[in-house]
Amino acid sequence: MSDDRWRRGVQLKALVIGGSMAGLFAALLLRREGWKVDVYERVGAELAGRGAGIVTHTELFEVLGRAGIDTAAAAVGVAVPGRRVLDQSGRIAGELGLRQVLTSWGHLYGLLKAALPAERYHHGKNLEQVTEFGDRVVARFSDGSEASGDLLIGADGIFSGVRARLAADVRPKYAGYVAWRGLVNERDLSPRTRAELCDWFAFSLPPGEQMLGYPVAGANEEMDVGERRFNFVWYRPADADHGLADLLTDIDGIRHELSIPPTRIRSDVIASMRRDADRLLAPQFAEVVRLTRLPFIQAILDLETPRMALGSRTVILGDAAFVARPHVGMGVTKAAADAGALVDALRAHPADLPAALAKFESIRLPFGAAVVRRARHLGAYMQAQIATAEERAMAERHRSPEAVMAETAVATGIAA
Repeated sequence: MSDDRWRRGVQLKALVIGGSMAGLFAALLLRREGWKVDVYERVGAELAGRGAGIVTHTELFEVLGRAGIDTAAAAVGVAVPGRRVLDQSGRIAGELGLRQVLTSWGHLYGLLKAALPAERYHHGKNLEQVTEFGDRVVARFSDGSEASGDLLIGADGIFSGVRARLAADVRPKYAGYVAWRGLVNERDLSPRTRAELCDWFAFSLPPGEQMLGYPVAGANEEMDVGERRFNFVWYRPADADHGLADLLTDIDGIRHELSIPPTRIRSDVIASMRRDADRLLAPQFAEVVRLTRLPFIQAILDLETPRMALGSRTVILGDAAFVARPHVGMGVTKAAADAGALVDALRAHPADLPAALAKFESIRLPFGAAVVRRARHLGAYMQAQIATAEERAMAERHRSPEAVMAETAVATGIAA
């Protein structure tokens, strides 16, 4: 950004690569600062239903407010009064008061997407090249089109095309375990399970594993009791060479690397998972798993980048830069805060884009690394490959019911 362009009051333009949460937060905040913003999403159809449940934090509500989104709890998600752990027999083994608002990916995405003018969101734009030319940055797409602007923001997730082209050595690493995830309609559950699970952030803790769940909005974003859904996440060890390979080999025998479409999961894999649920989990959670129509698998990955500013006019944020294991429940909040910090840095250095990006990076780089580090500690006891005495001791610190309730998906314990 040249001094001359800023002083002449020329409207600056940002290209946002990636149309999910991080991209929408960046676009909405920049628009409120007077920027012209276009969002380019690789997927050709409307995004929907990804990621199932989301835990909210105070910082997320702050950035939502800055983006012009209604932050009333009822508008964002379902509030729960606290947490509880169920033992294998289904009895309540522990309880902790901790109010939180829980939402679904689809609901939050819908709120953000509705706030962005439709003409500024472009589907089917698969990035092929990023090039900086003096005071411009140009994105070229596989359909032959291109776009240019003053700033390019890579908000395109863990397999970021922006990062792949400008920092190809930074890749996600498998953590040694997976998460089975799914949603079930609250009304389909038995009265006992509804009463003991559906108003709580709840846990079941088989040896070396962790199941958790909480209520989120219904299929049509209903928030009323009985119309909601229950979201679950079940962490299970799976070694990379055998367990993961089997889980990610699809119905046609094709081996997927790190993810698999839910409709391609083999029926024998799902049947085995359901049998394990009956054997290992509290009966209430086993019922949730049994009644979930389309469970899906998420390989748990770590991603850390040494740089977020990848040029004088190019930056990455959200999951394109750091991916922490879901135990911290910070993915969407981190993406929102990244977008907020970027806008703050641009405001502080309106005539010097490289200085703004350097300022942004100096603030968010250590925070992203701290979130990843904290998530590794919380998830350590589900890694069968833990070798050192220090790693085993750290794992033991975080595996008791009391520790799990107090530490999972809370902002405390994260320090840059």
